[in-house]
Amino acid sequence: MTLSVLPRAGLAALTALATTLATAAPAPVRASALFAAAEVDQQNFLMVAAPIGSKGEKAQLNIYEQLKPVRPCFEVGEGTPAPVNPLLATFDFTGICNRYIDANGYSVRVGGQDLATSYRLMVTRSAGDMLLLAFPTKAGAGPEMVVARTRGSAPGFLKLQLEPGWRLMRRQFGGRNLGHLYVYADSWPGTAATAAQPQPTKVEAAQPPTAAVPVKEAAPAAVRRPLAPPAVPPATKL
Repeated sequence: MTLSVLPRAGLAALTALATTLATAAPAPVRASALFAAAEVDQQNFLMVAAPIGSKGEKAQLNIYEQLKPVRPCFEVGEGTPAPVNPLLATFDFTGICNRYIDANGYSVRVGGQDLATSYRLMVTRSAGDMLLLAFPTKAGAGPEMVVARTRGSAPGFLKLQLEPGWRLMRRQFGGRNLGHLYVYADSWPGTAATAAQPQPTKVEAAQPPTAAVPVKEAAPAAVRRPLAPPAVPPATKL
């Protein structure tokens, strides 16, 4: 068999054509997020730094949800940091409370991006505080983010207070609520203005000047002259 050799000029032309076709091909369209996020009543939830082990040197995130007001699922004490008594651990809380204790029950979401496979939530101690961090598990996933803090350190269960811009939402699929929560922010840190924008000053519309009503000048008061003393009759000579 005789092999034909493509001239050098022809080979260069084919290479250029292939390069043109490759660059002209449309980029693949990113699929929409599989899950949606739905608002929840924040007052029904409590985020807790729960101690691990008998010494309690480490902690993990627990989230408690009050489903029905049959009996309280948790009790929060006063002070900072605020101690938590997880009452749901003392009774059968089926149908009354929910408890989310690991990555099967919660994950991180920023806007339309579900970050369950690229971020994990972890509680760590830092300078007399306990922080809930959203920690990237893949290179280039994004920055490390502080999500919540206890605002102090103490033994036992402590309330985690969300940082500004973060809240809880529920995962949805096909419009149906799932038993999974998002620790959610609308946007990545630094991508949205956090400072309050100055509000325009409300200026009342100027009222047209009221026509001056002429005031009649009062007539000058009459000058009262003092009355002359009564005349004294002359004395009668006897």
